[in-house]
Amino acid sequence: MADAFQTQTHHETPGRGKGGKGLGGKGVKRHRKILRDSVQSIPKPSLVRVARRGGVKRINTCIYAETRGALKVLLENVLRDTVAYTEHDKRQTVSASDVVHALKRSGHNLYGFGG
Repeated sequence: MADAFQTQTHHETPGRGKGGKGLGGKGVKRHRKILRDSVQSIPKPSLVRVARRGGVKRINTCIYAETRGALKVLLENVLRDTVAYTEHDKRQTVSASDVVHALKRSGHNLYGFGG
């Protein structure tokens, strides 16, 4: 009698967990635009602004391409770690603390955003 009672109360309903909306497979598939070399679209005035903040007075023309290359490498490394933190927590949304932890791991501390 006790076994019958346990099986009734221990009946597991199929839970959805953190699956999002619905069971999936019924909606329209989104086509995600693949961004290739999007660092090249950063305008020169933006790079000048960052350099000015760093104390640079004049900039040679060949520095822009070099700066874009360095920025691309930095972003690839930080974003790879950020996605790793997000996936480890079984989330699909990147939080500010994920980025802060990834920056801290790469040696760049960022204050004021949690983490």
